[in-house]
Amino acid sequence: MTACIVLLVCGALALALFLRQKLRGPTLKAAICKSVTSVLFVALAVCAWLHAAAGGVLPILGAFVVPGLVFGLMGDIWLDLKYVYPHDDAPLTYAGFAAFGVGHILYQQGLIQQFYIHGRPAYVLIPLGLALVLSLGNTFVMEKPMKLRYGDMKLVVFAYGFLLFLTVLLSGALALLHAWREAALNLFFIGSVLFAASDLVLSGTYFGEGKNRPVDIVLNYLTYYPAQFLIALSLAFV
Repeated sequence: MTACIVLLVCGALALALFLRQKLRGPTLKAAICKSVTSVLFVALAVCAWLHAAAGGVLPILGAFVVPGLVFGLMGDIWLDLKYVYPHDDAPLTYAGFAAFGVGHILYQQGLIQQFYIHGRPAYVLIPLGLALVLSLGNTFVMEKPMKLRYGDMKLVVFAYGFLLFLTVLLSGALALLHAWREAALNLFFIGSVLFAASDLVLSGTYFGEGKNRPVDIVLNYLTYYPAQFLIALSLAFV
């Protein structure tokens, strides 16, 4: 676990450096700092996975979470580059959403493969239904009350929102199924809640007006990066 702790400390330092650069403006240097921070959560996941494997079995969850985090790394790079190269805003935004969407699908598959108990379909079906309802409400009902404008991205926002909410609800449902005794699931659930909180802040930045203040930027990343690092660290406790 020593190596995991070192990577967590390095991640915190890299995040602080990134935020310092980000608050100075959307520069290539800030994008590079962000990429380094994201590389560290991928490295932590590999380290945690190998730590769990020291018991003699390589947990199947890691086979999905590690590539899921790699897709998160890709999404981080593309979404930050859209500020550096504003003329390529649309393709970089679509690429970022797609990368994070694939990451969530991988997370969900890993959770099911590792923690689902056969004969208990309600713990998957109910999260599916609730995620659909929440995403429909967020996209088509709450857009105006939240003073957002999704425009041409509405269907993308709906699809991504469904995947985001499903990760939260599925990890929570499976944690409940195991009576909150699985440390890995508990960490994953907390991470997924922080992930959702980060994206709710980010939706205001992308689709709202006057919501790209320094406090919004800091809040976004102080929820997003702990989310990904917790998801990565969860592999050490499988």
